[in-house]
Amino acid sequence: MITLAIETATPVGGVALVDGAGRAVEANLALRSNHSRTLLPTVNALLNQAGLAPTDLDLIVVDIGPGSFTGLRIGLSTAKGLAWALKKPLVGVHSLDVLVERLPQAPGLYCPVIDARKGEVYTALYRVQADYRGDRTSERLTGLLLLKPEALAGRVREETTFIGDGLAGYGNFFQKTLGPLYKRGAEDMDYPSALAAARLGKTLFSAGAGSDPALVMPVYIRPSEAELSLADGRS
Repeated sequence: MITLAIETATPVGGVALVDGAGRAVEANLALRSNHSRTLLPTVNALLNQAGLAPTDLDLIVVDIGPGSFTGLRIGLSTAKGLAWALKKPLVGVHSLDVLVERLPQAPGLYCPVIDARKGEVYTALYRVQADYRGDRTSERLTGLLLLKPEALAGRVREETTFIGDGLAGYGNFFQKTLGPLYKRGAEDMDYPSALAAARLGKTLFSAGAGSDPALVMPVYIRPSEAELSLADGRS
């Protein structure tokens, strides 16, 4: 199965192609600069690099958030356009799940933290376990949350590995507040990767996840500024 994954939930995005044997090519996107104009050319460049045509794709995966509203809209509209045009299945994955997916997961508790602005973070708590064969599984213990850092710290009761771009602003707070319960993950794992999104999307698709492009929607958690302005106008 040849999978194309699009990751645009955070300022550091990417595109990845993975074949059935696990061989992969990946390209990063600087989403702060002209991301609406660079995404499709990057997809085409990866296909050319792999010697593939768009019709060779079997599955398209896209990060549906939470994260940057603009990035999510661009990524999802591009992924949907490709899926509809090529008549290919589309699977959405959550950015927080993708962050945990890309980790070299030792058993324990994990907490990805994405900066949501306005003094808040997108977050969730995950438990990673290993069976007798050493195979690891991760379980999300909470919903996808939008919290103040203080509220998140109040939910941590045991040593937890934190990752994510939200630690640039709040890592010192968590370290000071949680003390020995706070463990900092590798900084090079702070952004969701397209390759991890591809792996997660393939797993979900194989498990029977819905793949109708019309039903794949962004997960914002917080209302957009436009929605807030509209609500204020009606009040």
